[in-house]
Amino acid sequence: MKAACRQVTRIGKTLGFVPTMGALHEGHLSLVRASKARCDVTAVSIFVNPLQFGPAEDLDKYPRTMERDTALLEQLGADLLFTPAVEEMYPAGAQTYVLVEGLSNKLDGASRPGHFRGVATVVAKLFEIVRPDFAFFGQKDAAQAAVLRKLVNDLDMDVEVVVCPIVRESDGLAMSSRNAYLTSEQRQQALVLYRSLLRVQAAVDHGERDSAKLIEIGKQVIANESGAKLDYFAIVDPDALELVADVSCGALVAVAAYVGATRLIDNILVTASSR
Repeated sequence: MKAACRQVTRIGKTLGFVPTMGALHEGHLSLVRASKARCDVTAVSIFVNPLQFGPAEDLDKYPRTMERDTALLEQLGADLLFTPAVEEMYPAGAQTYVLVEGLSNKLDGASRPGHFRGVATVVAKLFEIVRPDFAFFGQKDAAQAAVLRKLVNDLDMDVEVVVCPIVRESDGLAMSSRNAYLTSEQRQQALVLYRSLLRVQAAVDHGERDSAKLIEIGKQVIANESGAKLDYFAIVDPDALELVADVSCGALVAVAAYVGATRLIDNILVTASSR
């Protein structure tokens, strides 16, 4: 993979990179399209990263659909596909980890201790292997995007992190590989996440700026759905992930909830002038 990527940059072509854990859906494919639109060559990785899963999380049952994923990437015209084994990425005796202090215990990091250390470590390794000019991530993982922007900035990495919009199903459910775990009833219940965000957006549109009040509005929507159990509902600065008192200067509204045993996340960016 290193040799193939160096060959691309050696001849002066721009290299785009889309890191994934596979089980590809339209959200991932939109990132591949964004890379192809911007870069001469597009590389994709599929690697279910054990470092970012907690001991009680879904590493073993995480969906793996390599044959289907490969076919989808071929259809889209992705140029390079990297599918390393765990032993390749983490050889015996590996003891080096990457931790973005501060950001890594916010939002999903607070709910999933060690998660963002695993994300930062694998992405740092992938960036060194691929050395892309641009790397494409989805807005759905907003906390991850903030962690990776900070990682790249702090370590002077020569890559631009490009965050692309959330891709949703026709009914508004944010696309996620974990949606495959949901029964048809749970899938309907899962719509409450986006509904809570839309209710907050509507309140902002009607002049509400106070984050505490907006959070209560969002939490109440979740509370009204018996099939959903709230993990967090927060309004934060999109880069620092610190809580903001009001949304006058714009903010990230983020929610995580369990539907059955499946943990789902969603978010929107609001500004005081949102319409």
